[in-house]
Amino acid sequence: MQRAGSVLAASVTGAVIAMSLMGCSGTAPRTNAPKPSESASASTSASPSASASPSAGALTEPGADRRLGETATVEWAPKDGVDGKLSITVDKLESTSFKQTFSGWKLDEATLSRAPYFVRATIKNDGKTDLGGYDAPLWGLDGEGNLVEAAAFKEPFKPCDGKTFPKPFAPGTSVKTCLVMLVPDQGKLVGVSFRPYEEFDPITWESDPTPYAPPKPSGSPSASPTS
Repeated sequence: MQRAGSVLAASVTGAVIAMSLMGCSGTAPRTNAPKPSESASASTSASPSASASPSAGALTEPGADRRLGETATVEWAPKDGVDGKLSITVDKLESTSFKQTFSGWKLDEATLSRAPYFVRATIKNDGKTDLGGYDAPLWGLDGEGNLVEAAAFKEPFKPCDGKTFPKPFAPGTSVKTCLVMLVPDQGKLVGVSFRPYEEFDPITWESDPTPYAPPKPSGSPSASPTS
């Protein structure tokens, strides 16, 4: 994928395409993250109490199911020696198309074989550690139960930008984030998963995506009735 002469390099299950699913430069790796693959499957089993909302500050039980707009509070260590706590609210899953939102980008065949989706979330740093510069720890979940890692861009992608936390991302602050999920084989994104390491029983938000609608330009005149 190419735009304005810059190349966005990437690697997905051994195939080089124009976006990276391995994290962009300048961010720390998620050392305990599961490896995404077309055969990697995420468990969605839940305990009998998994659907109950946690009390403020309490950790959400592994295996919990959440609806869009509901919050999960989790412990998260993006790398050794960095211990964090996040409150994650998945706000929206959006379906889009390359024609609609990638205008001006040169797409290769490997990229075009995928289906693009956006995941919008609100994430609060509920711990005591600055987590600036790390990637939001959310994975897409397709209709076959496969994990999909968010694409990383080397330049801003206006329709959906914000995979990486800003610097600083201080305790007590919240950020709005958006992740681009490219689902293999034109598959469907059916949910989002927090799964910090492979053995973790994931916390999931499942929903049908809604069509992406670009924001209205600020200052646009409102329609008024005619006499």
